Amino acid sequence: MAARSNFHRMVVDDPAALASAAAERLMARIDANPGRIAICLTGGSSPKQLYRLLSTDRWADRIPWGRVHWFIGDERFVPVDDPLNNMTMARNIFLDALAPADNIHPIPTDTSDPDESALRYERELQAWYGASKLDPDRSLFDLVLMGVGPDGHTASLVPNDAVLQDTDRDVAVTGVYMGRQRMTLTYPVINRARQILWVVTGAEKVKALSQLQKGDTSIPGGGISRDQALILADQAAAGAGDPTSTA
Repeated sequence: MAARSNFHRMVVDDPAALASAAAERLMARIDANPGRIAICLTGGSSPKQLYRLLSTDRWADRIPWGRVHWFIGDERFVPVDDPLNNMTMARNIFLDALAPADNIHPIPTDTSDPDESALRYERELQAWYGASKLDPDRSLFDLVLMGVGPDGHTASLVPNDAVLQDTDRDVAVTGVYMGRQRMTLTYPVINRARQILWVVTGAEKVKALSQLQKGDTSIPGGGISRDQALILADQAAAGAGDPTSTA
């Protein structure tokens, strides 16, 4: 499939610098909205240092916790106490200690099946948004954090899955991927965010990051909008000796 136009990209030295750059951009989105704020988090290894940074006084003191609501872009169908649960990871690192409980919006996994989980989360998004169907011309999220896997998957938009073609649901269910079914936001919801921020670390992401930067639509990450997106990558993910910034 043909590639589309490039993302803006900023390459920094290491994961610590990446976390600081991501925190600055997250705060910029928060500061831009004087009302109720919706931040969509991501799982995986890349954002952990960012979440640890947000728990420190320097950053926590800047966040208007009462106005910020925290969502998650995807979840494995595992119990809330499972180490693979994405929102539990974020809660353990910073949310439970700092955010009001009513402002944390996990994908429920205490259900009979992942379809019920997806439907319940879709209804929660719609209730928070104030409409029974999300408006294609209105943003739900102020910021969506994204990661990318070595195979180009992002959120749980995974290679060769029917979920990539789903434009009717706001939250959809994947087939079994890496041993688990998953619930994920779909392209239309993600692509209506005011800002999409990719956080990419690690040498195993070099190929996927290159494909993503080129807008390669043969990988799931290639379906994410370029207009409001920025890639933040460390040197390991970008490839040695690449200080390129196109942001």
